[in-house]
Amino acid sequence: MITTTPVARWTWGRDHDGRVDKVDLCLQDLVTAYSILVSHHLAVDMTTIRVKIPEAGKPKHMLFDGEFVINEPEPPEVIASKLANQVRTSLQVGQVGSVDGTIDCTGIIRQEDRDFIQPELFRLGTHAYRDYITTSLVTFSDAWMPYDLKGRAQPDIYAANQPGLAGALTDISRSLHSEIDPDDATYFGTPTETGIDNYFEPDGSPSDVWSRFEG
Repeated sequence: MITTTPVARWTWGRDHDGRVDKVDLCLQDLVTAYSILVSHHLAVDMTTIRVKIPEAGKPKHMLFDGEFVINEPEPPEVIASKLANQVRTSLQVGQVGSVDGTIDCTGIIRQEDRDFIQPELFRLGTHAYRDYITTSLVTFSDAWMPYDLKGRAQPDIYAANQPGLAGALTDISRSLHSEIDPDDATYFGTPTETGIDNYFEPDGSPSDVWSRFEG
C-alpha cells in the first residue's frame, strides 16, 4: 500500500570541516545513497536528481535550480563528480548557501516472486550546509512491515522486502560514515534501524491505520 504522507523516515548526519566544495559533498552522498538502493534492488537504475542552491542569506534567490537524469553504468563517485561540474558551470554569481539534492525514487517491490515497479516509493534527500551534511530516506510503502496498514498479516511480502531495506539502511550508514537516526513515529508506524514497526491495539491486534488516516 502506498500513502500520501511518509510511512517512515531515516536520517544520517555528520560534521565536515567546510573545506570540501558543498556541491561535490551533496552530490557524492546523494548518488552514493541512491546507488545503494539500486544495489539492494529497491530502486531502478535511471532516476532524476533535482538540485537547488539558494544564495546565502537570501533563501528565496536560487543560484541554481535544475534537474539531471542519470542512467550511466559508472561508479557513483564518477557520476557525482560529473554532475557537480555541470552544476558549477551553470551557477549564478553569489555566495552559495546550502546545497540541496532530492530524488523521488521509482522503486521495486517484490511480491509473489515478481518485481513490481512503484513510482515514488522512496524520497531521498541530501542537504549540505556550511559545516554539516545530512541525508534522509523516506518511504511511502508498508512493504517492509509484518502487517499492512490495514492490520492484515503479510508474511510473504515482508520476508521478500524487509531484508533488502535493512541491508540498505546498514550500507548507507557505512558508506556515509554516519550512524542511522530513525525519525519519530508517523501516523503509520515507528521507524527502527532495520525497518518499521506496526502499531497494535490494546487487545494486541495490529492497528488499521489506513482507515484512520488514509481511508
